[in-house]
Amino acid sequence: MKLDVIALGLTAGLFWGVAMLLVAAANLIWPNYGRAFLELAASLYPGYRPGAGLGSLVTGTLYALVDGAIAGAIFASIYNALTRRQ
Repeated sequence: MKLDVIALGLTAGLFWGVAMLLVAAANLIWPNYGRAFLELAASLYPGYRPGAGLGSLVTGTLYALVDGAIAGAIFASIYNALTRRQ
């Protein structure tokens, strides 16, 4: 079975982007919610600061969308390469 690289990339990107959006939005409402997770994200995504407002929320979400899409596409590519060998 072969994975569709584009489909998995888009799916992973949307999943990770929505997860980041929801946690960051919840953090704006409840400042202690997801703090450790968002601080980890801030160390990975330049320009993102947890609890800094809507601009930072959008920045983190966009980074997560791109990051998830790249990770999903890489995973599908590696999977397809490894299953071809068997």
